[in-house]
Amino acid sequence: MSLDLTPGVNAVSERIHALLGGRNRLLVAVAGAPGAGKSTFAAELVRRLNAQKVESVIVPMDGFHLDNAVLDARGLRRRKGAPETFDAAGFVHLVRRLTAGGEVVAPIFDRARDIAVAGAQVVPASARVVVVEGNYLLFDEAPWRELAPLWDLSARIAVPVEELRRRLVQRWLDHGLSHAAARARAEGNDIANAERVLARALPATLTLGTMGR
Repeated sequence: MSLDLTPGVNAVSERIHALLGGRNRLLVAVAGAPGAGKSTFAAELVRRLNAQKVESVIVPMDGFHLDNAVLDARGLRRRKGAPETFDAAGFVHLVRRLTAGGEVVAPIFDRARDIAVAGAQVVPASARVVVVEGNYLLFDEAPWRELAPLWDLSARIAVPVEELRRRLVQRWLDHGLSHAAARARAEGNDIANAERVLARALPATLTLGTMGR
């Protein structure tokens, strides 16, 4: 599927420029269900802002995945990606630090090794815009709901459930699974997480429609 990011990136970047003024830092949330296209959108938004001489960085929520050993001990390995499989309190703390400005060190998720790597990203004090992307940035469950007041601007990528299902199955196919296994993985975990995000969504500043055709 080819994605047309331009209208959404235009809308969000225009809002960012209107809000920046003389501020040292702006926090922008890019939220949505698994498979909505958050990472792609956030990357294009940051590329655009940096091209416009506004120093910007992405901070993914996925760096706060609990380790597989912890998930195994809690019986949550098969639910990896659900809200309870993250260090949510640690992530809220990170976002509060980001709002305060200055240099902030954050973990990132190494998808190839399926582990979070501590201290792998440095957000420089000079970054004026921090784009945070993740499933649960506008999520009405504790402690995730504490994030909503921290965003200066929030954008939700809205994609119909059936399209999410198609994308999530394709994601597992791309990882080499058979059609049956890919559908089972998507239906057994990813779709449940997507439906939970949609059911408990908090309001966003902007809601962007399906980015594709």
